[in-house]
Amino acid sequence: MASSNGSSKGGKLLILPGDHIGPEVVTEALKVLDIIEEVTGAKFERDFDLCGGASLDKHKDSVTEAVLKKSVEVDAVFFGSAGGPEWGTVQPNPESGLLRIRQKMQIFANLRPCNFASKSLIHRSPIKPEIISGVDFTIIRENCGGAYFGTKIEEEDYGCDPWEYHRPEIERVARVAGALATQHDPPLPVWSVDKANVLANSRVWRRITHEVFEREFPKVEVMDQLADSLAMLLITKPTAFNGIIVTDNTFGDILSDESGGLTGSLGLLPSASLAGPPAAPGTRPSALGRNSAGGVLGLYEPVHGSAPDISGKGLANPVAQVLSLAMMLRYSFNMHHEAEVVEKAVERVLDSKADGGLEVRTGDLGGKAGTKEMSEAIQGEVRRLLGA
Repeated sequence: MASSNGSSKGGKLLILPGDHIGPEVVTEALKVLDIIEEVTGAKFERDFDLCGGASLDKHKDSVTEAVLKKSVEVDAVFFGSAGGPEWGTVQPNPESGLLRIRQKMQIFANLRPCNFASKSLIHRSPIKPEIISGVDFTIIRENCGGAYFGTKIEEEDYGCDPWEYHRPEIERVARVAGALATQHDPPLPVWSVDKANVLANSRVWRRITHEVFEREFPKVEVMDQLADSLAMLLITKPTAFNGIIVTDNTFGDILSDESGGLTGSLGLLPSASLAGPPAAPGTRPSALGRNSAGGVLGLYEPVHGSAPDISGKGLANPVAQVLSLAMMLRYSFNMHHEAEVVEKAVERVLDSKADGGLEVRTGDLGGKAGTKEMSEAIQGEVRRLLGA
């Protein structure tokens, strides 16, 4: 039996569990994928390897050339976490392996949704419910350029990080924003975020972004927003930015971390890094970044870190990893229906009993459930929703 939307029968996965709680939550998320395979008949060829501290321990490098080669030969990479105190100031550090994979794969668009996996969890936000209720935006961060890359100068009394962007880098990330916006009817609004009042690269960013939308996405409303004022407004008026926020590497790093704090738990937040614009349901993506499964080459990981303080205790929240799996199904395998099923399963598991849910919560959400209990609840709902 094929996938319920008829667009994919699975594909090739490189699974990099990483460090500390990474293998724990990846293992549980893959049990959800097992159910999808069983029910839909889709088949995912899985290859496991090392990245981060685990790779340092075995290979004296945060990622090997062999793993980098594999990362561009599969349809998607499913990543857990990297790092921990035992690697201290070792160079290269564990996190550098992930940066090298991103660069190798040219996964230039990092997507971080900001919404509540369950409305029952709104009270966990540090923001007042009447302000945060209904928040639903996605930050698209340019992932392979800007001040984080390029030739750096570091001397005793001087440091320099060239903050450079070229037209092709700006155009391709703007197209990802446009593609996501136009998957809705009417199209979602887009905010292009920069510091065009003081930075030359931001003025170029703003001009080229508008050119792309005027030429290729004329029905999408594009607004400009300065990064510093947005940082304030995401706290005071977050729902005013429901839609798509697209920005460069530096601002995206800061603003996506801020948006992660709005929902009250990093254990709920997934992310995707894509090598091209994602396709709408029932369509194929553009040639840029297209994989052999009919989707877009991407890497999927939870926003949270390796949480060494709870490693091996069975306490980690697997939801962010499971929701990253849903993003992978949607963008890399065009399995939109199955992605929605996983998201609805998570929602019902987290929903309060008063709202008709199961109210299963791990410690970060104020509950007493362990990793396996949360995972088993999600698996049961996925199976039920798929009609197995």
